[in-house]
Amino acid sequence: MVGSSSSASRTVEPQLTEALATWLPAQRWFGAKGSTVDSVQILEREVLRDEPHFAAEHLLVEVRMTQDGAVVTQTYQVPLGFRTELTDELRPWVLPVVGEVAVFDGLRDPEIIGLYGDAFASGNSTGSIEFKIVDGSSVPSGLPGRVLGAEQSNTSVILGDLLLLKLFRQVPPGVSPDVELHRALAEAGSANVAPLRGWLEAVVGGEPTTLGMIQDFAANSTEGWTAALASVREVFDSPDTPIEELPGDFARDAHRIGAAVAQVHHDLASVLGTVERSVESTAVEEILARISGVARVVPEIAQYIPAATALISRAEASNSTTVQRIHGDLHLGQVLGTPERWLLIDFEGEPAKTLAERRQMDSSLRDVAGMLRSFDYAANHLLVDQPEDSSTRERADQWAARSIASFFDGYASVAGHDPRDEADLLRAYELDKAVYEVLYEARNRPTWLSLPMRAVERLVS
Repeated sequence: MVGSSSSASRTVEPQLTEALATWLPAQRWFGAKGSTVDSVQILEREVLRDEPHFAAEHLLVEVRMTQDGAVVTQTYQVPLGFRTELTDELRPWVLPVVGEVAVFDGLRDPEIIGLYGDAFASGNSTGSIEFKIVDGSSVPSGLPGRVLGAEQSNTSVILGDLLLLKLFRQVPPGVSPDVELHRALAEAGSANVAPLRGWLEAVVGGEPTTLGMIQDFAANSTEGWTAALASVREVFDSPDTPIEELPGDFARDAHRIGAAVAQVHHDLASVLGTVERSVESTAVEEILARISGVARVVPEIAQYIPAATALISRAEASNSTTVQRIHGDLHLGQVLGTPERWLLIDFEGEPAKTLAERRQMDSSLRDVAGMLRSFDYAANHLLVDQPEDSSTRERADQWAARSIASFFDGYASVAGHDPRDEADLLRAYELDKAVYEVLYEARNRPTWLSLPMRAVERLVS
């Protein structure tokens, strides 16, 4: 039910839902780009703070839209702030609501962010929203808040440079694999994730549903993607210096990342188990269906279907493979380097998949393939829209090959087996990821389309 009205709810629902229908599709985290929003319905509207000139609410909204000719619904959570006077920092995040009170994205307001930290500290429920704490853990109260960097399918904020609070924007009914796998890794004593402190949940669609999570913040850390790009720029800026002699050579970090990924795979398997499954039933056969679907948007990819079919046949000849719970959407942006070790973050899985699909067991090679594609992106994305230069392209390919080889070596040093020994199956997973990227770039960044298309051509050759 919708929370009770108060002076914090001075924006009436018809006006607010109309504004949300316009505002939501423009957000980076909106998961149905290109769809036509038909209606927005407020499912929950809980008051977090209600003062004369400042209020905060937590909304769960159901968005009904038309997507590729079909009617679909998605549920989003939208923390909102209400102020009679705005700071310059909040103005870009205002909803198109006309009235005396400005309505804005609450997760851009440090004071509202702090309200969530205090709710975890008290462990109290706010209406239908429950703030749960991991046994033996705690959250201090009174921590100042700030938003963290760019958004993907969630919004992350920092509390006192001590904790990271992540709210999932789209919330399908059910338990998030991010919380589920962090709890499993805590049971395994994994050192390659930031410890979980707690999570938010509410009942959505009749099911207990994860809304967000709070964990230790990895201060003084460097994102893998940022570190890799710095290394690639140095390679391009020093064309006459062997890559291995450059101060920013990424090979050592790639080795440590490979070891961290293998350790997390081992830890997940130790708690959640493994299953031997025939390759034919692991979903590699779905790659051809994905290519056919993408060909309706990017027709030029259809020419690779015969070669892709041959690759799938070779992969299926592997007979069987081990499957387990995996990260599911691994790339350089999902690893953080600290002075002590590399950490894996964001275990939500591939956003385009359903929650049930993201919680299925899969081959650890899918995560490995995601990292290979990320190394390729890091090496080549600076060349997008640039005149073709064979020497620069060669340097990019050398950086990618050296980093990937080191990643494999690091993975094998912990896993006891080398992913390169399953070359055909690994290539099939890498092709699947590249085809996914083709569709993503065609819809979101058409000027980048050549990057995954080049990879598809290489993988099926």
